[in-house]
This record gives sequence, C-alpha cells and structure tokens, in this order.
Amino acid sequence: MAHSRQRADTVFTGGRVFTGLSEAPIDAAVAVGGGRILAVADEAAVRRLADESTEFVDLNGGLLVAGFQDAHVHPAVAGVQMLRCDLSAERSVDGYLAVVAAYAKSHPDADWICGGGWSMDVFPGGIPTRAMLDAVVGDRPVMLTNRDGHGAWVNSAALRRAGLDRDTPDPADGRIEREADGSPIGTLQEGAMDLVAAHVPPATPEEAHAGLLAAQQHLFSLGVTSWQDAMIGAFPGNPDNYGVYLRAAADGSLQARVVGALWWDRERGLDQLPELEERRRGGQLGRFNATTVKIMQDGIAENFTASMLEPYLDRCGCPTANSGLTFVGPEVLTEAVCALDRSGFQVHFHALGDRAVRQALDALAAARAANGVSDNRHHLAHLQVIHPDDLPRFAELGAAANIQALWAAHEPQMDELTIPFLGPERSALQYPFGDLQRAGARLVAGSDWSVSSPNPLWGIHVAVNRAVPVQAPNAAADRKPREPFYPEQALTLAQALTAYTAGSAWVNHLDDVTGTVEAGKYADLVVLDRDPFAHPVQEIGRTRVLRTYIEGRAVFVAPLSRVAPHS
Repeated sequence: MAHSRQRADTVFTGGRVFTGLSEAPIDAAVAVGGGRILAVADEAAVRRLADESTEFVDLNGGLLVAGFQDAHVHPAVAGVQMLRCDLSAERSVDGYLAVVAAYAKSHPDADWICGGGWSMDVFPGGIPTRAMLDAVVGDRPVMLTNRDGHGAWVNSAALRRAGLDRDTPDPADGRIEREADGSPIGTLQEGAMDLVAAHVPPATPEEAHAGLLAAQQHLFSLGVTSWQDAMIGAFPGNPDNYGVYLRAAADGSLQARVVGALWWDRERGLDQLPELEERRRGGQLGRFNATTVKIMQDGIAENFTASMLEPYLDRCGCPTANSGLTFVGPEVLTEAVCALDRSGFQVHFHALGDRAVRQALDALAAARAANGVSDNRHHLAHLQVIHPDDLPRFAELGAAANIQALWAAHEPQMDELTIPFLGPERSALQYPFGDLQRAGARLVAGSDWSVSSPNPLWGIHVAVNRAVPVQAPNAAADRKPREPFYPEQALTLAQALTAYTAGSAWVNHLDDVTGTVEAGKYADLVVLDRDPFAHPVQEIGRTRVLRTYIEGRAVFVAPLSRVAPHS
C-alpha cells in the first residue's frame, strides 16, 4: 500500500483510518509527503518513511478520514451573511429582534440593515411581520432572508423604498404575504423577494472576498476540504460570486477545491448557453472550476412552492388548488438539459417536490436518448419527496442523489409547516435515503449552508439516526431527543460517511485524486476526536474535528489538538 520511498512530512498514528474502501475503519498508520498520501499500512512500515524532521500526529484513539466534500453549499453568500446581521444562532422572535437592534446600533451609518438566518417555525404560520421589525428599526430599511433562502422578512421602510403596497401584484414566481386589507405583512416568498432586493446595495467586492474567506475557514473547522457552490452568478444584494472566486483562486487565498454551478436564468431560454460556455472557459483557474450549471426547478414545501404531483392540503386536511411552482417548464427544461449535456456541462438540479424530481429525471432521460451516455455526472439536490416509481430511475440514468440529510428529522419546521400540508401518505415519502441506496442510486451529500448548518457530522448523524443531534441549531428548544423520522430510510454510518467523502468527490470529478484515504491521492484529511464507529450511533453528532489538512498542510487545528513529538 506504499506509494513510494519518499520521506514522510507527516505521520498519523494511534487511531484508526476510514479509508472509504471498506465498510469499517482499519487499524493502520498513514504517511504523507509532498502533498500526497505515501502509505496506509501498519505503524512499523509507516515509521520507516519518517526521519528527524517528520511531524507525528497522535490520533489518540480518534479516526482519520478523507476530507469532507459538500456537494451543495453557498459559502460566498453565507460568508457575507456571517459578516452582516446574522440571526442563525438565535431561535426566538425576541432573540432575532435583539440581534437586529444591536446590529443597527453598531452600524449607525448603514443605509440598509441586511443579513439573514431566521427560521420559519419560530413565527406563527411561518410569517414574520414588518411591525416586529418596525419596533426595533423604524428609520432605515431592513431585509433579512430566512435560513432556506426562499423568503425574506422586511420592515415598513424597506417596503416604502421598493414601492410595495396593497396594489402591488404578486410576481409569477413568488408571493407577497398580506394583511387582511391586502397590505404587505412583511414576508416575501420566492421571486417576491427580488422586488425589495433590487433596491439593496450589493456587498462590495472587498466584503464579498472577506466573506468567502471567512466561510472557507469555517468550513475547514468542520473538516470540509472541497465543495460545489450551488449558485454562481449575480443576485440582488450580492456581487457576482464568479468574480469573487476567480480573485481568490488567482491570489491563492482559495485553498479548497471548488466546483462552481453557474446559474441558469429561468426567465431566459437557450440563448444564454453561449454565455455559460464563455463563463466556463474563463472560470477554470487554480482550485476553482465553473463546469456545472444549476437549474432551480421548484421552491420549498414549507411555503407551498415545492412542485408536487398532487395538491397541498389545507389546515383541515382537504386538497387545495395549489401544487407548487414549476420554475422551468418541462419542454424548455428538456431542451435546456439536452443542450447542456451535449455541451459537456454537469447539470445540478434543485428538485425538492416529487413533480420537480420527475421533470428533472425526464429531462435527463431525454438527454441520454439524444446524446448517449456521458460522464457529466448530473445530480438532483434536496429530494424531499420522491414518487416511488422514480426511485430506480436514478441508477438507470446515472443521476446522483444529492442529499441534505440534516433536514430528514422531526423538527418544528417539519412537524408544523410541512407534514400537515402534505398529509400522512406523502409525508412518508420524504427524504428516502434508504430506498435510494437500495435502488442503487449513487448518494452524494451536502448541507445547503447557509440554509442549515454546514457541519457534516451533524448531517451524518441525522442520516443514520433520522433525528437531529441535540447540539444542532435545528434541534427542538427543549433539547430533548425526538422520535426517529421514518427510520426505515436510515443509512449506515459507513454509507453516510462515504456519501460525504467519496460520493461528493465523484460528483465533483475529483474522485481520482480525493475522497478516499489511499496511497497516491492528495492528503486532504481530517482528524476526528473519536472513532464514531466505536461509539453508539446516537453519539455521532458529538464528534468534533481536531485537524483539517489540504495536500498535507494543516488549514485548521483545534485548540488542545494532541501532537506527539517524533519518537
């Protein structure tokens, strides 16, 4: 298993290694040199590659794993939110308002108060009001996106600045929540956000660059060494993160390997393809590769915009006239996917409802029929509801299932804002990870941060337990464990860990150099403070990252991480 007789820069001993090549960790030591893994072997063999300058890292009974890879995340946006009015650490209306008031006080010259991270389940019916914000900031406009990015909370000053009133019609791709007299209540859903966001000054290039680097360091602290940014483009309130990534790639501050998913404008058709191809040509620099196109096919279930085969229910359990939104019509979608596939793009779908999933799979089937089998590695993200007939189609079409496991649990947003409006039969089809695995689908994993926590270990905990770890921000307020959420859909620890390493490496076309711990691959490695395979699965969420390495260089070291001297 040795790569060469090259001298080791670093040797890891004293724990076990999850190589990703088998279902269980192995007893082994690992030698790293020249940015690559030199050997995965018994300690005596590995020590022979060391000399007096080799650093020895004592795993102290912990586990060494390949670097986590987040297959669906928004760090450029999340990082800016971290630097702005960030509500993500709070879980109450009073907590949110206190953060807003403190931020406004400490930024007296800011024309707009912007940020986000609030959770729908904190508010009655998921609808925060402008009056709440007016009470703490009445003199300046406020716009705060919710944690899933599909809604915004605004105050009266923001509505005035944008010219929104009772006579403003809903846009075709969104909804203005209203008071009894038709006046905007202060919550904007989906495309309605843009009515206000168009008036928000975008983050400056400096703020965006600083945000990306802050997000990168946060991800390193969680063991994430590579990711796919699921939204590359210019959006109201944010500068074009394409340029942000290229700057970081050019100056070397982007240390992670990043695939960029270029945004497909749902208001346009195939005339945008040449622009996307030009962006791809110019968007491959250093560790950044803009080789994917993101198509957002529907919304989310909590605000009834996820595209469903059958209508949503009302509070009495009766069918409504609403089956959600389809952002790209099936004919246009098929035409677009065939063209993108023919051009060599990977297509990354946002497909949350069962109708959106079916439309995406239908488009991929048409592309395969038109173009033949490719190695573009298309994938569908979120997959909250999948009709059972469509489960085997993932393997048949070579489409990866890109899961955000942290959501597959009983939490207030699920129990109060989703299950009652889907009904019991359809609710039981949610997040069918186990069925996907059994149907032969390739599982890849991500977080959708800043929508939810980017901690892979919390996502893995939920994938295995179908319950949120009590430490996670979306845990119930009383911090007590909840019943597992359709536990028949649970994955094993090895399956979930593999999805977050080798699976996501495959979808990012990095599987030849990352994703497993084996000789010859890049030394993108993570040291965990325990071996979760040796503990009850209910404790997976307690696992912490002690060290993160990219090509053998430590990019994160936690306080109290144990390093033994050479011996």
